[in-house]
Amino acid sequence: MPRPIEALIHPDALAHNLARARAHAPDARVWAVVKADAYGHGIERAFAGLRGADGFALLDLAEAERLRALDWRGPILLLEGVFEPRDLELCSRLSLWHAVHCEQQIDWLARHKTHAPHRVFLKMNSGMNRLGFTPAAFRQAWARLNALPQVDEISLMTHFSDADGPRGIAHQVAAFQAATQDLPGERSISNSAAVLRHMGPGGVASDWVRAGILCYGSAPDVPQHGIDHWQLQPAMTLRSQIIGLQDLQPGDTVGYGSSFTAPQAMRIGVVACGYADGYPRLCPTGTPVLVDGVRCRTVGRVSMDMLTVDLTPVPAAGIGSEVTLWGRGPGGAVLPIDEPAAAAGTIGYELMCALARRVPVAVA
Repeated sequence: MPRPIEALIHPDALAHNLARARAHAPDARVWAVVKADAYGHGIERAFAGLRGADGFALLDLAEAERLRALDWRGPILLLEGVFEPRDLELCSRLSLWHAVHCEQQIDWLARHKTHAPHRVFLKMNSGMNRLGFTPAAFRQAWARLNALPQVDEISLMTHFSDADGPRGIAHQVAAFQAATQDLPGERSISNSAAVLRHMGPGGVASDWVRAGILCYGSAPDVPQHGIDHWQLQPAMTLRSQIIGLQDLQPGDTVGYGSSFTAPQAMRIGVVACGYADGYPRLCPTGTPVLVDGVRCRTVGRVSMDMLTVDLTPVPAAGIGSEVTLWGRGPGGAVLPIDEPAAAAGTIGYELMCALARRVPVAVA
């Protein structure tokens, strides 16, 4: 039989999480962000759960082609725009909308020959200091685009740096509104954290919201809140099995570097999962896992192909017992991906995107 590790993608969870985005932004249209191969879930696998979105947002032209091959005829937005002039030809052929964040992209549009004018999203750098025109340069960029016959509708966009934290978004909203107050066009300003934390009655308004990490069942503002708070569901499960057992005596050590020493007699299980599968090597002793749906902890160092777990809470576990590294476990148990991510000092986004190629992936 094959090695007993697999990842499962849950379309029902994707659809549920998309509905949560709509509930928080009832007056907006929703982009389902599927960059990085749908955050590691696979565009083709995630499509059924996310096809209720108003549009899809991504970065890569090849991924846009994959969406069109799935017979998606709705809007697709390139969040970073085009990277060279000839990309505009594919935008025309695939009917892609695209961000414009620098003067060079406007120059390319000015030289582009097209029969169908382009829908563009003019991006402002309102304080993130990555891509976009500064507020002082934004209106001139809008005027240049508006004068081009190659451009049809111009929407206005920015991205928040602190929607998930205490600084919040007020300073960026003020900069954006001051620079765009009398400009026509739809607005797209809210990412996952802003959708959940800053929209609704009295909150920020946005014609289009960009639902990214929330679609995949990870909270965008951990550790303040988890997925239970936002009523999100894990869209990916990583599970394996116990393939070995060891009975330890007090003083016995476990794994490379002997980083764990048994304080008393205990039984441990060896799990077919390691950092070559995408599980973080930095996860320390105490990282939560589920064994047959019961919360347990890892012990010792994560190695390339294996990790070890303390079976004290589940004495009946043995060879073949199911181990949930994150996601849905037996009996309705759930281990949010944010928990092992936090143990490793990172975020759920990275674990999703780092799932190794050797791990089989199926749709649940």
